[in-house]
Amino acid sequence: MARSPLTREAVLAAAAALVRQHGPDGLTMRKLAAELGTAVTSIYWHVGNREQLLDALVERTVEDMGAIRPVGRTPAERVVSIARGLRRELRERPHLIAMVHERGLTDRMFLPAQRALVAEVRAAGLRGARAADAVRAVQFQVVGFVLVERNRERSPVQSPGEGELWDPADAPGDPALARELARPADPERLFVLSVRTLTEALLAGG
Repeated sequence: MARSPLTREAVLAAAAALVRQHGPDGLTMRKLAAELGTAVTSIYWHVGNREQLLDALVERTVEDMGAIRPVGRTPAERVVSIARGLRRELRERPHLIAMVHERGLTDRMFLPAQRALVAEVRAAGLRGARAADAVRAVQFQVVGFVLVERNRERSPVQSPGEGELWDPADAPGDPALARELARPADPERLFVLSVRTLTEALLAGG
């Protein structure tokens, strides 16, 4: 069976996969060529040298971050959907996001999500400083939550952990509270809860 012609997009997709798996240091032209079953010279022809390849990956990441589309019947629902999409993108490609940051393109990367949020807070009736504060509050909530998640995931095993530390005596009259705090946190549920609560408060009286 004839091999499909190599394209620039195929090279970038394979390079992005290697970076997601091994980080930027794990991306070499030889490893990329082996992954694609082609010669290193072919990689150079499509994307240039390694530095140019990294620049192209950064541009591709910035473009991908602009693909988040809101869903929902109300502005609040759509804001939550934008926040969930942004969190998903940030979590799926931490190494690529770090490369964007290192090249000073973080603000540009977040611009499409900000524009989507602007449309929704304006649809809810917010204007001026209140609208700007709402957009930034949601963005900061997403980024901060992702940073906390990564920190927890990278931390060594805690001993004692929450399950051992919390005791019913720590919540007098509310043993259910202590039991819940002793259980592992559900990041997805907490994220949606926190963003929804924040959004409803921000949009109230818009």
